[in-house]
Amino acid sequence: MIHPDKVKEEAKKKANENYKFRTYLKGHADELKLDRQFLRLHKELFDGYDCNKCRNCCKMYKGSIPEKDIQRDSEYLGDQFIDFFLEKNEYETGYQTKHMPCDFLQKDGACKLGDCKPDSCKKYPYTDQPGRLFSLLGVLDAVEVCPVAFEIYERLKKEYRFKGR
Repeated sequence: MIHPDKVKEEAKKKANENYKFRTYLKGHADELKLDRQFLRLHKELFDGYDCNKCRNCCKMYKGSIPEKDIQRDSEYLGDQFIDFFLEKNEYETGYQTKHMPCDFLQKDGACKLGDCKPDSCKKYPYTDQPGRLFSLLGVLDAVEVCPVAFEIYERLKKEYRFKGR
């Protein structure tokens, strides 16, 4: 698997090919079969993978905290949770961390929120979620950040015998 420090650079080199493969999938892939392929590869590649040794997602994105989680997270981290860590998210309901890397990222790769980590973080890079055919642009974003998403996309190209057409 590609090293976390190299994933963005390698994905940029393959950007045109990756976009062409996305277009190919949109026109040729069966939605349910593609979801099964993503899920199978997700399980296979994340099995034994230690995200704490990478955390590119935490380094390259601001954390997003939904409104419904604010009370719980505030109780977990203390009263100044919102003032210290968060700002209102102007595009969605809820909040986002003030900084990149995410303010909850600790030096060992763990999250300060522990089990209170938002679903958006728990589910990233979303490669095990249904509806991948309709969210392939999001997958392309993840390919530039997550070594596992990068590898899933590369393996899918092989499975579809895609040669950069």
